[in-house]
Amino acid sequence: MSRIGRVERTTKESSIRIEVDLDGTGKVEVTTGVPFYDHMLHSFGVHGSLDLRVEASGDVHIDAHHTVEDTAIVLGQAIREALGDKKGIRRFGDAWIPMDETLAHAAIDVSGRPYCVHLGEPEQFNTFTIGGNYPFVLTRHVFDSMSFHAQVALHVRVLHGRDPHHIAEAQYKAVARALRAATEPDPRAGGVPSTKGVL
Repeated sequence: MSRIGRVERTTKESSIRIEVDLDGTGKVEVTTGVPFYDHMLHSFGVHGSLDLRVEASGDVHIDAHHTVEDTAIVLGQAIREALGDKKGIRRFGDAWIPMDETLAHAAIDVSGRPYCVHLGEPEQFNTFTIGGNYPFVLTRHVFDSMSFHAQVALHVRVLHGRDPHHIAEAQYKAVARALRAATEPDPRAGGVPSTKGVL
């Protein structure tokens, strides 16, 4: 059974179309109008072994915020759709990602209960813009939005780091790897991995 999610969302601020295959091989096509975000989503797809297509356009002439947030919303919705009834998945997953001087950790519970805990980004970078187009503070917003709409509990921690690029990228890779682990089939689990019988 294919686990593919396709979602489109159009507002006065953006137009987003995303397709995600949880059982992909890391084939990624991304265009958002925010180059650094494209780079992060490309890493997310590759390291999550997702086949991911993202077509987004928005009012980036004003600010990257709307396009980045709306893309994260739709990505979360597409992941939720792809998960279906969640039968036979591992449910829990985590990953440690070192990137030179940076170390990030992510843990996911595909619980149906959206929650995001995000800790450890150095506060001195809160006003920094990576590559001149991606405000550093948007990374937390991406994970807040994605976890809420995917209906997963997500914990992300930056243990240390001094390069904003590395700090952001390590987080995206950690979340991707944790998602991959949590959503992959568990050969020992036939049904929904919950004592409630539903996730």
